Amino acid sequence: MTEQRDEIGGLEAFWRKGVSAPVLYLHGVPNSSDQWARFLERTGGYAPDLPGFGRSGKPAWFDYSIPGYDRWIESYIDHVGLDRFSLVVHDWGVIGLATAQRLPERVERLVVIAGVPFLPGYEWHRWARIWRTPFAGEMAMGLSTKWAAKREIPEQLIDEVWEHFDHGTQRAILKLYRSAPPEILERAGKNLAAIECPALVLTPGSDPYIGPEFGAAYAEALGNAEHRRLEGAGHWPWLDRPEVVDDVAAFLAG
Repeated sequence: MTEQRDEIGGLEAFWRKGVSAPVLYLHGVPNSSDQWARFLERTGGYAPDLPGFGRSGKPAWFDYSIPGYDRWIESYIDHVGLDRFSLVVHDWGVIGLATAQRLPERVERLVVIAGVPFLPGYEWHRWARIWRTPFAGEMAMGLSTKWAAKREIPEQLIDEVWEHFDHGTQRAILKLYRSAPPEILERAGKNLAAIECPALVLTPGSDPYIGPEFGAAYAEALGNAEHRRLEGAGHWPWLDRPEVVDDVAAFLAG
C-alpha cells in the first residue's frame, strides 16, 4: 500500500491505495482508512480518511452531513480517476450510498457492512442520542478518555482510533449526528432501488448499535442484493470473523 495526500474539495485529504483496482472503501465513525488495511492488501483499491477523520483535514467550515460528504466523495472519485468502481461501506461509510444513488451507473458492485440505516424505523443508539444533544454531547466528548473508549471500541482498534480522536474529529462527529435525525436517514435512502448492481449486505449478529433487522431491510431495499447474517460477530465483524475479508474479496471478484 501507498499513502497519498492532495487537496480535494478545498481540504487536505489523506488516503491509502493498494494495487491499482477500482474499489472504494469508506470507513465509519470514529475510524479512518486504517480499518481497511487487510481488505486493501487482498483486493487493492482506495480508502480515504473522510473529512474530519484520521489524517485528512478537519476544518470547522466543512459540511459534516450526508449531502456534504456526498459532494466530497464525488470530488474524490473524480480526482483519483474512478470512472466505474465497486463500493464497500461500513457504519457511517454509507454516506457513499448517497453518491451511489445519484450516480448508479458508476457503481459495479456494492458491499454494505453494519451500515447506518438509511431506512425507516431506526432509532439512534445511546451514545448517538447523547452526541445529538447540545451541551451533553460536548461534555461527553470533552470528558472522553482512552480507558472509557475501550468499553465501546475493540482492543484491536483502540490505538489507531485514539491517535486521531482530536477536537476536529469530535466536532465532526457531533455535527454529523446532529444533522441526521431518523427522518433524514430515511429520506437519504429513498432511491436505494436505483442502485441496481449486485450487492452484498453483511449483518453482524451481535451489533450493539444497529439491529440485525436493518441488514435484511437494506437487502430488500436494494433489490439485487444477497444478505448474510454473521453470528458471533460485533460491529466490526472482520475482527471476530476474519473470513469476512475473504468473503468481500470473493464477492468483489465476481
